[in-house]
Parts: sequence; structure tokens; C-alpha cells
Amino acid sequence: MVVAFNVTGDEHGNWAVLRVSGELDLVTSPVLRQRVHDVVAEGRHSLVLDLSEVFFCDSSGVGVLIASRRLIRSCQGRLRLILPAQGATEGSHVNRVLGALGVRRLFDVHLDVDSATEDEAGPLSA
Repeated sequence: MVVAFNVTGDEHGNWAVLRVSGELDLVTSPVLRQRVHDVVAEGRHSLVLDLSEVFFCDSSGVGVLIASRRLIRSCQGRLRLILPAQGATEGSHVNRVLGALGVRRLFDVHLDVDSATEDEAGPLSA
């Protein structure tokens, strides 16, 4: 079974939203990296990565997330991740990978686009 990897862009108020679906791995992670760089090059420094449709993430995918965080922070921007509503605390594959590697605490994680794009939004607890 071949699953297509896709990154689509949208805007939600002052936030750029990239919706990611499929597998985030060695082959597909450069696509996400480039899309994040494109958003920043356009002058958008408030970014939401919606990972609710990512069902597999390997170390190269995690590397892109960490590099995205570093890039956004260097611009004094904000990066927020969305993990699935079902199991957003434990059930998401991406969440489990980030937790297992001990880097989940680096990210501001939310349940959906609406909560992630609120200016006073508080993250889910780590």
C-alpha cells in the first residue's frame, strides 16, 4: 500500500498553517523542511504544523520538527503543533515518538487549529 505524503498551506488569522499527511520520514521530510522555509521566507513567523494526519514519523521527521522550531525561534516567532484529538496526549504516533525521545516538552502542542491559533492559547501539558 502506497500512502501519499502531502503538505498543504492555509492561513488562520495571523497564523500560517501547514497540514501534513502521510509518513514523515527520510524521503518526505525534506518537503516539509522546504515548506517551513518558504513560509518563513514569506515573512510569516507564526506557524502551526497540523500533524493530525501523520501516522508515521521517524528520526528524520523529528529532526525537521526540531529544525523548524529552531528556525522560527531565530525569527522571534511562534511554532505550535497539532496532534490528533483522539489520543492527543498518548495515542498519536508523533506524540509517542517525541515523548520517547524526550523532546515533546520543546513543543507547544494543541488539539486543533482553533486552539493553536488563539493568541493566548495554552499548550497541552507535557
